[in-house]
Amino acid sequence: MDNRLNVTYITFGGHVEVHKYRYLYFVIMFTMYILIISCNVIIVCIIMIQKNLHEPMYIFIAALLMNSVLFSTVIYPKLLIDFLSEKQIISYPACLFQWFSYYWLAISDILLLSIMAYDRYVSICNPLKYTTIMQKTTVNIFLISAWILPACLFSVGLLLIAKKEICTFHLKGILCNTTILTLHCVMSRILNIYGVLSFVTFLFLPLLFILFTYARILVVSYRCRGVRKRAAQTCLPHLLVLINFSCSNAYDVLLPRLELDSPKNCTFYYDGTICNI
Repeated sequence: MDNRLNVTYITFGGHVEVHKYRYLYFVIMFTMYILIISCNVIIVCIIMIQKNLHEPMYIFIAALLMNSVLFSTVIYPKLLIDFLSEKQIISYPACLFQWFSYYWLAISDILLLSIMAYDRYVSICNPLKYTTIMQKTTVNIFLISAWILPACLFSVGLLLIAKKEICTFHLKGILCNTTILTLHCVMSRILNIYGVLSFVTFLFLPLLFILFTYARILVVSYRCRGVRKRAAQTCLPHLLVLINFSCSNAYDVLLPRLELDSPKNCTFYYDGTICNI
């Protein structure tokens, strides 16, 4: 706590031997950040320029890539600063903002993945009605919903967390995720219920929906040999990303609620993996 400026600072405890390998960490993360920004922006520009790519599937991919750019911008600059700093600290308001941005974009991603699964489902299982169902208005509604709904959800969570009194100023990690709840003097039952409901509504249910669409696609593919290759090429990479995303977020949500004490190197590895998604 900085009494002179009346600002509360949080210390990150998940950095592993950062003073010994600070320049190595910095170079690796900076390179990753530049690659993520460059590759994603280039692909988005190609989708925007090429009129033949102005299809729902590519529009959703562009939205997902833009989320990746925003997500990386929320995480990487702070990490780069921490690697070169003597103390890895963050102000509490900035920590809350990072928490909000982190989960807003994460849930937006899962909703976009759900929309992409639905798009593939209609394209493969009901191709004759695809242009009728996936109209421009429908696509716009899907995109706006994928960004607005999680923003509203976590705005409520942000207000609830901001009102809680904190008694500790040390986070076991390298960024502000759900471990921010461990800073509170008393674990809030309301916040726990809120987190579980959010997990079920915006992660578990979309996952079930995606699995349902893939099950339907597999049934159609089994019956019709002509669509098997197309379904495999379209859906397999999407499914692998979804599994990785779902497992990571399930761990992230449950860890502070189970009050598990993860080793520092495991925490650093896990958080670093999240940053690279």
